[in-house]
Amino acid sequence: MAICVEPTHKGNERLCKVVDRMNSDIEIRTLWRASNITAIDRLGYNDHGPTHIRIVTKTALKMLDLLIEAGMQPSVVKDYKLTEQDAEVIVVLAAALHDIGHAVHRDKHEEYSISMAPQIIRRLLEGIYDEEKAAIMMAEILHAIIAHREDVLPLTLEAGVVRVADALDMEKGRARIPFQAGKVNIHSVSALAIDKVRVKKGTERPILVEIEMSNSAGIFQIDELLRDKVEKSGIRDKITIVVHVPKEEKRIIERLEL
Repeated sequence: MAICVEPTHKGNERLCKVVDRMNSDIEIRTLWRASNITAIDRLGYNDHGPTHIRIVTKTALKMLDLLIEAGMQPSVVKDYKLTEQDAEVIVVLAAALHDIGHAVHRDKHEEYSISMAPQIIRRLLEGIYDEEKAAIMMAEILHAIIAHREDVLPLTLEAGVVRVADALDMEKGRARIPFQAGKVNIHSVSALAIDKVRVKKGTERPILVEIEMSNSAGIFQIDELLRDKVEKSGIRDKITIVVHVPKEEKRIIERLEL
């Protein structure tokens, strides 16, 4: 499954070149597949491969766009005098490579990701950036990758965006695999209660996240999983999260036997 560059980003030639290279890179595609072998086939978790990557990449870019539109400077612009287009490249590559460590193991996968990513990043950036800028891009991408780990605080706008986008991949289809495999617990049931996640331009804050639920069990996803990611993202004050729960809730399970 290829990552697509949205029409609004077609003018970013560096991003388009990087994405074209990434979509044709056999190693990357294989690592995405291997990540799903670990997550789905061996552990019974949800998707951490191409579908997850496509969703996180699209969401992260949209959030970055909204923050820039609101007047915020990406960290690579503020600190290194690079461009907003370079920030887009950082966000896309960090989103695309943040979970490749699952190919090794779920435990400490973030650390495996940052050890496996450098050779891939160098290959994707070769000829697009000079040596100095490539080194800066490498550092910023690796920071955004490791900062999606629960106990690592993002120090850049780009890393914060990737961290939140990763957590927002929570619609019900994400839990269908473990649920159908027999994992009936608060994690799978609450995930099945999330019908839709939308990222929009906000009014009081730059980013509005609307979450539609079919059942109140979805509150677990918000309170236990999403809240911490957002609170420790560095961009908490730029995001409004609104949760909609219907008056008549949908029953997710009929019977549970222990």
